[in-house]
Amino acid sequence: MQKIILITGSTDGIGLETAKMLASKGYHILLHGRSKNKIEHAEKSLKDISDSVRVDSYLADLSNLSDVAAMAEAIVERHNKLDVLINNAGVLKTPEPVTQNGLDLRFVVNTFAPYLLTQKLLPLLGETGRVINLSSAAQSPIDMQALAGQVRLHDDLNAYAQSKLAITMWSRGMALSLKGKGPVIIAVNPGSLLATKMVKEGFGMAGNDIRIGADILCRLSLSDEFASATGLYFDNDSGQLANPHQDALDTEKCEKIIEAIENVITEVIHNS
Repeated sequence: MQKIILITGSTDGIGLETAKMLASKGYHILLHGRSKNKIEHAEKSLKDISDSVRVDSYLADLSNLSDVAAMAEAIVERHNKLDVLINNAGVLKTPEPVTQNGLDLRFVVNTFAPYLLTQKLLPLLGETGRVINLSSAAQSPIDMQALAGQVRLHDDLNAYAQSKLAITMWSRGMALSLKGKGPVIIAVNPGSLLATKMVKEGFGMAGNDIRIGADILCRLSLSDEFASATGLYFDNDSGQLANPHQDALDTEKCEKIIEAIENVITEVIHNS
């Protein structure tokens, strides 16, 4: 049966390149973006690969957790299984880094949205699915007040690095809590300074070949070598499973991050 793969943030960058690679192998791709025009362009680029490519698309703003929940519900309505979820969408710089709920947009898009989406899609993923979470070589200790929106982070890279440690921590924490009764969950640094819009905005440079990142996302999604790698972290700069930031190896800290994330999500959705 044809594998179904959802990639968030798949209208450009690593997400779109990964979607193209997987579509060329004949997989059923679920695209996601927040621009209707960009989604249509991405659909066309996939269908240009082959007339037989199966593509479905979902429009959602991941900075709005109600949008995330609605997208998950739409996917559950249309599909009875999902083989791979690649939580790729991310943000570093933005003109307005604080959401209407008073939260840092980097935490919302890079940490909370993928957590909520994964939780809601767990029944479709079952025990044979995989969740690939985009982390980064940039990982910084998390200010719990900033995560909860109680203090503001003024440094873009620091906010980004905290959000990427947070997704790495919940990846391990969720994997441990599922005790092998859920999908394989892997966090990955897809490669430093790849040629993405984010790298251009953040560092003012063109960046390295984006296919470096897409290749590892495809491998993590499909290769048997990662079938038992749940809760682990892959560093594509070194090309191997490696230790993330030490906080992500602390089970108690991972549990606290998950509790904090769930509290924020519950409050946001309750008040929306």
